[in-house]
Amino acid sequence: MTTAPPSPRVLPHPARDEIRLESVLHALSDPVRMRIVSELADAEAALSCSRFDLPVTKSTTTHHFRVLRESGVIQQVYEGTAKMNGLRREDLDALFPGLLNALLTASRRQTARGARA
Repeated sequence: MTTAPPSPRVLPHPARDEIRLESVLHALSDPVRMRIVSELADAEAALSCSRFDLPVTKSTTTHHFRVLRESGVIQQVYEGTAKMNGLRREDLDALFPGLLNALLTASRRQTARGARA
């Protein structure tokens, strides 16, 4: 039996055991990427890239999503022509218990402080 070659529309993601703390922390150190993760954490389903209203150019948005995907923070899959994004919460919680919740809480508190200033 032969296997079909991988589709060019399949994006590479690290396996759970390949996700490194350093990469996750680097990915989440950027405010734009943290905003993406926060929105994904609040979403009930995967969101397309076009659903995010970010204060950066389209090419920079693409870069931010790639950093998040390559670090193992998000999963991206194509549905038709849309690239759908979902948070890899189960993987992150299994590898780094409490990390994602702590960072999301800290980010929201920081945002709230900035809104009051």
